Amino acid sequence: MFPVRPHRSTGILSSASGAALAILRARATEWEVELAETPGGLTMHVWGSSLTLIPDGSAVRIELSAPEARLIGVLQDSATELFESHGLGIHWDNVDVGALTPGLALMRVVGVTPRTPRFVRVRLQGEQAARFGQGSLHFRLLIPPQGRPPQWPRVAANGRTVWPEGADALHRPVYTVADQAADWVDFDIFRHADSPTCDWACQVRPGDQAGIIGPGGGWCPEAATLRLFGDETALPAIARMLALTRGDVRAWLRCAPEDLGDLANDPRVSRCDDLLAALDGANLGTGEDRHVWFAGHAQAARQARQSLVQAGLTRRQFTAAAYWGQPDSRA
Repeated sequence: MFPVRPHRSTGILSSASGAALAILRARATEWEVELAETPGGLTMHVWGSSLTLIPDGSAVRIELSAPEARLIGVLQDSATELFESHGLGIHWDNVDVGALTPGLALMRVVGVTPRTPRFVRVRLQGEQAARFGQGSLHFRLLIPPQGRPPQWPRVAANGRTVWPEGADALHRPVYTVADQAADWVDFDIFRHADSPTCDWACQVRPGDQAGIIGPGGGWCPEAATLRLFGDETALPAIARMLALTRGDVRAWLRCAPEDLGDLANDPRVSRCDDLLAALDGANLGTGEDRHVWFAGHAQAARQARQSLVQAGLTRRQFTAAAYWGQPDSRA
C-alpha cells in the first residue's frame, strides 16, 4: 500500500513572533495538548494534526498538516478565531470560500423508533456516516427553525465558519453515536418537555434532510479502572463506553428503571437516585491508571469536580461534564 499523504495548508500571521508564540502556548495549556518547541518554530499537536508557527522576518508563517482535508478546515477556523480574538489577522494561501463548514455532513432521515418509554432512536443515512463515532463519541445535530428552509454554516474568506443568525439560527445540541455502519448513523434522544430536538424528532419524516457536524468530543477513557456516572442525558454516552471498554469498569445511572433497556441486565451497571451520593460511596480505584467520568446537570458536574479533586484525583484522571443546565447542551 502507498503511504497516505497528509493534507497541508499555509498562511501568514501579521504579528511579532513573540506575541503569536505566547498566544499558542496559552491555548495549548488551556486544551492540555502537546506542544513542541524547536529553534525553527513552535508546533501544537491536536486532533492527530499539527499547527506550526515559524518566525519569518516581521511576520509569522503558519503551517498546518492533517490526515484529512476536513481537519485542515477545522484548524484554519480555530487558528483564525484564536488569533483574531487577540487582534491578529491571518492571510491563508488557500481557503475554500463558500463551502460547507468542515465536518458538516448532510444526511437523510431513515426513521425514528421508540427504544424505551423515554428514549427514541434516530437513524440517519449518508455517504459520510463512516467517519462519525471514530476517535470521538459525539457530534452536533443542526436543527433549523420550524417552517424555514435550512441555511447551513459555510466558510468565509478568512477561513472562519459563518453560522446563520437571526430567524435562521440553528439549534445545535450534542449527541452520542449509538451505532453505525458504512452508510448510516444511529443516535438516541431523551424525550422531555421544551426540547427543540424532541419537537424535531416528532415531526421529521423519512427522507428529510438533516445536518450533523463532527465528530467531536472525547473518546472512551483508556484506563485500567474506569468509573462512569450519569443521568438520563448521559445514558447513551455511558452505554457506548461500556461497549468499547474492556477494563475494570462500573457504571452508575440516575434514570427510570425502564429506561435502562439492555443495560438492566449488565452486571457492571447500577441504577441510583443520587449521582453525587453514588460518587461519594463508590470504590474509585487506586493508583495512576484510573479515570472517573461524570456527566449530568451543570451544578452536579461542578460539585463532582470539587469532590474528585478533594479525593486526590488529578485533572487527567477525571472528566466532569455539564450535559444540561447551560446553553447549547445535549437537548
